[in-house]
Amino acid sequence: MFELIPFATRRSALGSFDPFRGFEDLDRMFRDTGSIRDFKTDVKDTGDAFELECDLPGFKKEDIKVDLENETLTIKAERRLEKETKDDKNGGYLHRERSFGSFSRSFDVTGVKTEDIKCSYTDGVLKIVLPKLEEKKPETKHLEIV
Repeated sequence: MFELIPFATRRSALGSFDPFRGFEDLDRMFRDTGSIRDFKTDVKDTGDAFELECDLPGFKKEDIKVDLENETLTIKAERRLEKETKDDKNGGYLHRERSFGSFSRSFDVTGVKTEDIKCSYTDGVLKIVLPKLEEKKPETKHLEIV
């Protein structure tokens, strides 16, 4: 479904040309510390609904927020760095690869029955079921010729 394509992907798919994107990518390549910028999301069409499955391992349920504003569904997750009161500078770590910070994705949910959206979070996977709006079938009438 076209509406469930993330905004950034949709913008590039529609052909908007950004001459500075190459510079941004180059800058990101040098500054990136290996942390994830976005979480991975699978979108599945089950016929009468769409299912989003978002990988959010290591997050607590309380750290995940799903907001619906107008026809935009936004998923935000925030992982905070717990401060340790140890004498050594790095808290005893030799190397850290786990990411801390906030992560966010937005989806256009046009064509979805927003009042019936259901969310669950199990084993690091956020599952969101988005029931489709029923398609209106054109009404056929027989008109009498006078």
